[in-house]
Amino acid sequence: MFVRGLLAAALAVAPILVATPASADPAAAAVPVRAAMPVRAAMPVRAAVPALAAPGDAGVRWSVQPSSAKGPDGRDFIIRRANPGERITDYVGITNLTTKPQTFSVYGTDAYTTDDGSFALLAAAQQPTDIGSWIGLGAKQYTVPANTRLDVPFSVTIPDNATPGDHAGGVIASIAEEQVDANGQKVLVDRRIAARVYLTVAGATTPSMKIDTVRLEYSQSANPADGGTMTVSYLVRNTGNLRLSGSGAVRVNGPFGWQLARTDAMELPELLPGGSVTITEKITGVQPAVRLAAEVSVVPASFDEQLAAVSRSTGVWAWPWALVALLGAALLYLIVRLVRRKVRSRRTPGVAQ
Repeated sequence: MFVRGLLAAALAVAPILVATPASADPAAAAVPVRAAMPVRAAMPVRAAVPALAAPGDAGVRWSVQPSSAKGPDGRDFIIRRANPGERITDYVGITNLTTKPQTFSVYGTDAYTTDDGSFALLAAAQQPTDIGSWIGLGAKQYTVPANTRLDVPFSVTIPDNATPGDHAGGVIASIAEEQVDANGQKVLVDRRIAARVYLTVAGATTPSMKIDTVRLEYSQSANPADGGTMTVSYLVRNTGNLRLSGSGAVRVNGPFGWQLARTDAMELPELLPGGSVTITEKITGVQPAVRLAAEVSVVPASFDEQLAAVSRSTGVWAWPWALVALLGAALLYLIVRLVRRKVRSRRTPGVAQ
């Protein structure tokens, strides 16, 4: 029986699409919407409040989603392709779901992969150095009337020396509000919601994934018949220039390659170029076989093709102490019998001549 350990949260990703650049519209179109109209909310920025503010807070509710000059177009994320030196235009729809006008700070920033494999955007105080610095808007702030969606155009100007491959970021709409914390102190809370932006810059692509480390721990059960628990942790890193997903599995072998256990394939979260995640699996019922080896196999996949599997293995000592104790007791018993036999033979009187 296999027991799953820690799994980083897997994120839903859309296939890369070749999108036609939208025509530049210098003015954002404000489109009234009904208060009850469902709005596809973009993923909230990590560590920010949810897209729809929870009851009991300041009561400001809004959403951000990929859009067009005519309104939302059904995309989950903004996914584009472009050449170095090219300038493309796209839209985000910012919907004010309250009964009062709201003013939002709107800007672009870079994305990164967190330690647990989540998609995240830079903190407001951090300056973007990649796609976030390529994103331009007509203004720093936009006021959206009550129960209204504003489709805001933005541009992405790709530098001539931009590196080929995937670049990820987001367009954020934020509101900074003064609130009172649990101690009664006034604090400024920056609440942010973003639409993800994935841009693939044309050029040579090198999708590649590597298993950096594999660590093993083995603990035996109090009941020798139950075997023991092996904990396998491995670090997977995206060493190429395309965002990758994939799956990983662990095989546990005993001496002479004898397979003792194997896990099912585990889906890996999306890893941005340079991103990494540590996967931990716990496998129960593994019998101690003196020397155990865990072989980790990862099958990476881009959104165009499946790539060759990569693997790495390491070993750990797992002494079958119950068997060792039994053999030790048997050996001690034989030694004692041998010693007693020799003693008796020495005490036996010799035959008279």
